[in-house]
Amino acid sequence: MDASSGSLLSRAVGAALLNVDTYEAVEADRSATGQAGLLVLLVAVSGAAAEYLQGSGGMVAAVFNAFAGWLIWAGVTNLVGTRVFGGTADWGELLRTLGFAQAPGVLGVLAVAPILGGSISFVVAIWTLVAGIVAIRQALDVSTGKAVLTALVSMALVIAAAIAFAVVVGVGAGIGSALRS
Repeated sequence: MDASSGSLLSRAVGAALLNVDTYEAVEADRSATGQAGLLVLLVAVSGAAAEYLQGSGGMVAAVFNAFAGWLIWAGVTNLVGTRVFGGTADWGELLRTLGFAQAPGVLGVLAVAPILGGSISFVVAIWTLVAGIVAIRQALDVSTGKAVLTALVSMALVIAAAIAFAVVVGVGAGIGSALRS
């Protein structure tokens, strides 16, 4: 499959196989943002389907979280990568490349496999992380080392912000509950 064909399937396979040309193609193709979003949706539905089959619900929340995570991750990665590590990319380029980096996640539905489900989930998570680093490297035009550092710093900032948000919401809920008492 040739990523230059522009088809979602060929690009998703190329991204999953860590093909640098695929990442360069989606970085440069502004019309690929919709494809990246569709791939994020497919990955979210795949993961949510696995959770549903294992007795959990929350398909809408899974899709919302996938999109919010994708948008925030690309934005924070853009800031860190360009301002701290000297990369050259805009938010859209990172949005597209990081969206396609999620391609291995479509295999998340296999997490329901008896005995091997946990191992499959672990392999898919590592594979997606490596694809994300390739995506960052190609979009920002930085070394692999800087791409890894960008990913680590960005993840730390996103996690810290999520924790801070949860604390603020929790404290706000606690105060609201106390005031109603």
